[in-house]
Amino acid sequence: MMSSEEHTTLDESDIALRRAAQGLDQALHAIGSQASMGLSPISLTLAFLDWALHLGTSPGQQMVLMQQAVADLSQALNTPATEEKDPRFRHEAWQQWPYSSLKENYKAQVNQWLRAIQLEGMSDHHRHLVNFFARQWLDALSPSNWPWSNPQVMRQALDTRGESWLKGWRQYLQDLNHRAAIEKDAHKLDPLPFEVGKDVAITPGKVVFRNRLIELIQYAPTTPQVHTEPLLIVPSCIMKYYILDLSANNSMVRYLVDKGHTVFMISWRNPDSSDRDVGMDDYVRMGVLDAMATVKAQTGEPRLHAIGYCLGGTFLAIAAAVLGRRTHRRRRRADPTLPELASVTLLAAQTDFSEPGELGVFIDDDQLKTLREDMAQKGYLTGKQMAGAFQFLNSRDLIWSRNTHRYFLGEEDVGMDMMSWNADTTRLPERMHNEYLNSLFLHDALAKGHFRFEGEGVALMDIHAPMLVVGTVRDHVSPWRSVYKIHLLTHTDITFILAAGGHNAGIVSEPGHPHRSYQMQHASPGHTWTEPDVWMKQASVHEGSWWVPMQHWLEKHSSQLVKARAISSKRALCDAPGDYVKVRYVD
Repeated sequence: MMSSEEHTTLDESDIALRRAAQGLDQALHAIGSQASMGLSPISLTLAFLDWALHLGTSPGQQMVLMQQAVADLSQALNTPATEEKDPRFRHEAWQQWPYSSLKENYKAQVNQWLRAIQLEGMSDHHRHLVNFFARQWLDALSPSNWPWSNPQVMRQALDTRGESWLKGWRQYLQDLNHRAAIEKDAHKLDPLPFEVGKDVAITPGKVVFRNRLIELIQYAPTTPQVHTEPLLIVPSCIMKYYILDLSANNSMVRYLVDKGHTVFMISWRNPDSSDRDVGMDDYVRMGVLDAMATVKAQTGEPRLHAIGYCLGGTFLAIAAAVLGRRTHRRRRRADPTLPELASVTLLAAQTDFSEPGELGVFIDDDQLKTLREDMAQKGYLTGKQMAGAFQFLNSRDLIWSRNTHRYFLGEEDVGMDMMSWNADTTRLPERMHNEYLNSLFLHDALAKGHFRFEGEGVALMDIHAPMLVVGTVRDHVSPWRSVYKIHLLTHTDITFILAAGGHNAGIVSEPGHPHRSYQMQHASPGHTWTEPDVWMKQASVHEGSWWVPMQHWLEKHSSQLVKARAISSKRALCDAPGDYVKVRYVD
């Protein structure tokens, strides 16, 4: 019979062995993840094995694919040239032989591969993974990416007598030296091209509240009178808030202030390892609800407008449902410090995650296991990982097209405030990111009624305030058809806008911006369901910025004008843009 000392020794030995085994497994998984661009190699292998087995055991389907490939190629080579929609091939030189044949052959091959992926019997997630990576591979093989097969590159070289190639080579060496310098000094941060508080995030205001998660900025009025209801903006914590306050000419904040709104903005703290246990409840409570309470205390107004962007919009939807449930159902005594919502505006914000678009590539049980193992070592998801994921989603434009223009055509990158903002990466706490992916993306808990906030069930049908919901046509992060599903989850008054552009450029769409348009349609409370593609055909198209109808909508749901509110000097902690937005890390 073992003594208690022997039993304790065995337990400790067993625990040590388990920890060593876990460490070995995590190290191996980390190596595999790096080799597969941060994704789980197991998930990728299973997906491609699923496709290969279904294709290999379908000889009839193979025959059909071969016949279609021959027909596609014959049609492509014998069809007169038409207006080219693919921006990679719009240059006139692509219309001339042999480049026209090269282009059409490539496009036929792309169609062939994409058809080969659509096999019956594969799981939807595996089909999505294979389709995504096939597109990445096909984009890399495009003849536009190589100097000897790109007529625009060859013509530019001839026109400049080789100067374009020489300039491109210099820029390539500059980029190599820059990467080497970063690797040599791992703790050095490159200065941003557009300095925060000097070039961007320059709308005047004061930080009037701060906790461990947010700073709340109140912007100074520019009109003698303002709308009674103040306006709170909840940006995404995945990015720095000033995407909505870039330069003076494209700042949504400045636009709204100039239209007579008392605007408040949340600036999320950039987390470190000490924040690893900060969760979704904290982001809704300490972020959105605490900000709302401060706005009410600062202005003395019992009602406010709220705008949420991306993940900030998801947080806002949760908070709005919580407020609606507690105020209208009276199941729990309403918190007197919190305001009522005069309106809710969601910008490129998902509430139904059943069709997450390209981001779904990164979401399955094994992918999340890989992420959890990585975050467990640091306590957060790094900004570098986040930026890499978004670059990966749009590699055609952010990698291949950029390389072609910079290295083969000798063109310099165009300095843009949005590109500078894009380089200003943020982190996400371990617990919050795990809960966000597991609860929302993997199990779609918010749409299915399983999401809980502070132990209480959350249902979006408890939102009673009128809603303005904006989707963007080319959104890889929040696909507009997914955003549109808010119509299925609420019974309130909804105005839906579909704007031209992508997740960021479609939202930063100031008046006067060229080539901008939007579609817009209103649905009354108790509306019947209209499928998104049917809605798209029915909704009229308007030229210009959707900011204008947004402002008219906010004005319609405001009560009256009052004297402009000065910022209380007692509450002012520092000038905008505050301290949290300036925190940057080397990951």
